[in-house]
Amino acid sequence: MAKSSPSSLIDTITEFFVPVHSDGWKFVAIAGTIAAFFWFMLPFSLIAYLTLALTAYVAYFFRDPPRVTPLREGLVVAPADGRISAIDRVQPPAELGLGSDERTRVSIFLSVFDVHIQRSPVSGRVTRSVYVPGAFLNAALDKASEENERRSIVISPTYGGEIACVQIAGLIARRILTFIKEGESLGIGERYGLIRFGSRVDVYLPPNVLALVHVGQRAVGGETVIADLKSAEPERLARQS
Repeated sequence: MAKSSPSSLIDTITEFFVPVHSDGWKFVAIAGTIAAFFWFMLPFSLIAYLTLALTAYVAYFFRDPPRVTPLREGLVVAPADGRISAIDRVQPPAELGLGSDERTRVSIFLSVFDVHIQRSPVSGRVTRSVYVPGAFLNAALDKASEENERRSIVISPTYGGEIACVQIAGLIARRILTFIKEGESLGIGERYGLIRFGSRVDVYLPPNVLALVHVGQRAVGGETVIADLKSAEPERLARQS
């Protein structure tokens, strides 16, 4: 029987630890300072353990795991981790500048336990970036798409059409970050934004493009294929079991 090498054991251990996004380190530092204070003042107390757990959670929340993104031309990948909460045929919001034709909207709800990094669903150029102030309703509600604070980007893929991604604030989320500006280019699966502490991301597909995911399905940002711009495949049927 072949023995495992020390390097493979070390690799197994290190793979368990996921990198923390740079935006999260200041929050980890704040939580860690509070934990250190209580451990110094009240060692082994309940509040000391709670602040230590809080520090661990903050690091967990801002985790930024690597992803394996499919590169076939025409594929549209999920921009965020979370549960597919709705798939609708709707007119896109006016601020997107996408006209009045109905489009398929795929909504992904991010709980406080999901990775909150957003990734580009396609490769292309950002033609529009719009911030809309608003309310902080439960992001799982349909009206959150129109009433909540949000940041939208419209991407023109290199092979035609336009796709919009909308970062939507929620009950807890109070900060939407976008790392990309109008005129810049994104690669499929490339990180472009972050929403802090629970939220929702809507994707508006080009007209007549159907979703290849189903409500209730778990999406993995940068990996799960939600549509194919070069396929006439019908919407997939699915069931929960």
